[in-house]
Amino acid sequence: MITVQEAEQIILSHQKDFGVECLPFLLAQGRVLAENIVADRDFPPYDRVTMDGIAIRFADYASGNRHFTIAATQAAGDAPPNSLAANACFEIMTGAALSPATDTVIPYEKLQITNGIASIVEETIKSGQNIHLKGWDRQQGEVIMNAGQVIGPAQIAIAATVGKSELWVKKLPRVVVVSSGDELVDVQDTPLPYQIRRSNNFSTYAVLKQYGIEAEMLHLPDDLELITREIARLQLEFEVILLSGGVSMGKFDYIPNALKTTGVQQHFHKVRQRPGKPFWFGTFGEKGVVFALPGNPVSTFLCLNRYVLPWLEVSLGFPLVAPSFACLEKPVQFAPQLLYFMQVKLKQDQEARLWAEPLEGQGSGDFANLLDADGFLELPLERTDFLAGEVFRVIRT
Repeated sequence: MITVQEAEQIILSHQKDFGVECLPFLLAQGRVLAENIVADRDFPPYDRVTMDGIAIRFADYASGNRHFTIAATQAAGDAPPNSLAANACFEIMTGAALSPATDTVIPYEKLQITNGIASIVEETIKSGQNIHLKGWDRQQGEVIMNAGQVIGPAQIAIAATVGKSELWVKKLPRVVVVSSGDELVDVQDTPLPYQIRRSNNFSTYAVLKQYGIEAEMLHLPDDLELITREIARLQLEFEVILLSGGVSMGKFDYIPNALKTTGVQQHFHKVRQRPGKPFWFGTFGEKGVVFALPGNPVSTFLCLNRYVLPWLEVSLGFPLVAPSFACLEKPVQFAPQLLYFMQVKLKQDQEARLWAEPLEGQGSGDFANLLDADGFLELPLERTDFLAGEVFRVIRT
C-alpha cells in the first residue's frame, strides 16, 4: 500500500497529450488554447478618442485662443477629416478616430457651446489629452494571447478582436464512466429493499462536463466474464476509463482481475488514505489510463477530485494552481495509520484566513454530507491528534 504523495506522483508521471483540434471560437470556451494569438493590426488601430467633446490643435490653444468654431461633427466609425482651419475644431465622440489635423481632445464638461462656437471654460488643458494612441496596447504581429490559457469570455473577446473565428485548442480525451454492481439500479427504477440507485457515474459525468468532456456511461453487473470482455472492448474505443465499484477485496469485486486479464498495467492498488483506500490506477497502450475508484460515494468523489482532475488538467495543459490551505477550526482525533481526508465546510474570517469546520458523518457511504461540504482537509497519516488553528492542505470540491 502506497502513500497519497506516492500515488499522486505516479499518476502525474503518466500525463498524456491527446493532441489538438481546431474549433469555432464560440465553441472553445473552457478549453486550453494551443496556439499563440497575434495582433493582426495595431491596437488601438488608430488614435482613439476617449472622451466626448471637441478635437483641437493644441497650438491654437497655446497661442491664446479659447473659442473654437465647430467645423464638423464626427461619430465613432466615421472617417476622420484630413484638414482643419485655424482656431476651428471638430465635435467628436468617444471611440472616434482622431483627425491628423488635431492632437488634443477637450471634454464637454470643460466647454460651453453656443451658436456653433465651443468656448473653453476650464483652464486645465494639456497637449495630447484624452487620446488613446495607435499601437499603445499592442503592435501588429505582437503576441496578444499566449498558448496555455483557459479560454473564457475575455479570451473570446480577444479572438473576435483579432479576427480569429477559429482557434486551435487542446483535444479532450475520449472518456467512459463505468459503474458496476448488482445492487445498483437505474435512476428511474424503484429499488428493492436491498438495492440502491446509481449515482457515482452521474456525479462523475457532471464533473467531467465542466471540462467540456461528454463522457459515455456504462453499467456492468457482477459477472467476471462480461466485465473482462467489456473492459477489453473499452480499451479499443476510449483513452480514459473511469470505473466505480468492484475494486476492493470482496468475492464479487472482479475489476482488478479483469483489468489484469485484459493487459492493463497496474501501477498501484490501495492507498494509505480514508476514504478511498482500495483506489486502483493503471495504463494501457500509448495513451490509455484507467482509474478504478472505490464504489462508496464519498470515496469516488474524493478520488475524482484529488487524483483524476489534477491528472486531467496537467494532461490538457491547464495552468498550474498552487495548493490551497485552511486552518482547522476545532481539534480532531483520527487513530488509523491513514491519511484522513476529512469533509469540511470552509469560511473566511475578517483577516482573510480560511477556516475548515469538520463535518460529522457516517463514513465513505455518507454522500449526504457532500451537499454541505466545500472540500476535504488532508490530515497527515503520521499523527493522530490535530489541533485547532493548525494549517493543512484543503481540496476544494
